[in-house]
Amino acid sequence: MQHILIAEDEEGIARIIERGLRAEGHRTTVVTDGLAALEAATAGNIDLLVLDVGLPKMDGFTVLRMLRTMEEPVPVIMCTARDSVEDTVHGLDWGAEDYIAKPFRVEELVARVRLRLRQHADMQGGSVEVDNGVLNASGVVLDPAARTVTVDEAPVELSTREFELAKELMSHAGQTLSREQLLDRVWGYEVTGSSNVVDVYIRYLRAKLGTERIVTVRGIGYRFVT
Repeated sequence: MQHILIAEDEEGIARIIERGLRAEGHRTTVVTDGLAALEAATAGNIDLLVLDVGLPKMDGFTVLRMLRTMEEPVPVIMCTARDSVEDTVHGLDWGAEDYIAKPFRVEELVARVRLRLRQHADMQGGSVEVDNGVLNASGVVLDPAARTVTVDEAPVELSTREFELAKELMSHAGQTLSREQLLDRVWGYEVTGSSNVVDVYIRYLRAKLGTERIVTVRGIGYRFVT
């Protein structure tokens, strides 16, 4: 089941899109402004974004530009009443995978979503290999069952917390995870949101796995590079 983010401020249109995507078997989340779209799209659990251009607070082009500046790989289909060649070129130049103008048939949008998801999966194929739960990416092999890690075939010792942090990052390789997400998933409620424990443990991991494998996305969090 793929998770589709719908950024659309017209309730009726959002409801129609959501109904069509759910009928296809997708899970959906709807947001109604650009700031919420940017936050949700960088949360690390979105497979595709249907993005309206005319959003309040931050327009769709700005959302798209910021996503690509942060190197977020989530596929984006621009959805707008604007159908000029200039708008189409503008969206595609900033890295949108597709562009559909209103009014449109929801069946066409669903077909485009299906195509872009398949293409994105093909492009990402092999970046993170999973074999019986073992994660393999960028020369790092992490076995959750055996609690072992190798870097370029050399064994590396990780503490329990380092191991869990590495597993979380590698499980979402290529996606940016915020500090808050990492705190919640790795530490749970043991520390407060103001703690710098994530940054400290990221430094520990970089020293053991290689600084080039974990990049900082300024103002957002961290990403394991594939």
